[in-house]
Amino acid sequence: MNLKDRAHKYEYKLNDTDDQIIDYILANQSTVIETSIQSLAKSLYTVPNTITRLSKKLGYDGFSQLKNSLKEEQAVQEENAAQFNIRKTVDLLDDEMLSKIAKKVKQSGHVYLFGVGDTAPFCEIMSTHFKIGGMTSEFFLHRHDAVYAINHANKQDMLFLISMSGETEQIIEIAELAKEKGISIVSLTHFSSNSLEKMADYRFFFYSPKRMMENYNISDKTPVMLALQHFSNIFWETT
Repeated sequence: MNLKDRAHKYEYKLNDTDDQIIDYILANQSTVIETSIQSLAKSLYTVPNTITRLSKKLGYDGFSQLKNSLKEEQAVQEENAAQFNIRKTVDLLDDEMLSKIAKKVKQSGHVYLFGVGDTAPFCEIMSTHFKIGGMTSEFFLHRHDAVYAINHANKQDMLFLISMSGETEQIIEIAELAKEKGISIVSLTHFSSNSLEKMADYRFFFYSPKRMMENYNISDKTPVMLALQHFSNIFWETT
């Protein structure tokens, strides 16, 4: 996972100083690769420990690994698209965040799930997984059923929304309704800045860029199931 993706993944851990350092590194990658942590800190008017802490927030062992990663980014090799999507998805799965989501779900009353089109079957699978974990769960195939349920839900309930793009009109509508009712939202989308993940209280991601053929969406769905199964394993182990 490159530095930009890590910054997005761990956004919830970062402060303004961290953001400024990341922006500087992204704008000066070639220079940073050849720069010591002391020199970089001096350029940023900070101290080396701040850069070390940031490196660890981003999932690196330290600044040296961050620099090595930047070097690798400059020599990216081509690989099979499906393998690439799976590898990226594995990199994106943040167990710390997933554990927080699992605990929140365990504390909730009902869990409602909604998806449209190709993501609807995943909602059914996850509803079953939640039931296996002892939760009361229900998924919806139709908008009016979801609207009815959210209108009759309470603040102890949770809404789990799955969307490839994070921009599906019906899903955004249900998310807006849940926000009005004060119901916590969990989103699962492709790794991007999108409307749904911005509305969600908790979010995690898979990696599957949109692909079209003959006006049909053929985006890889395997990463969606990979992310859900990984989350389910954490959820089942959460007490």
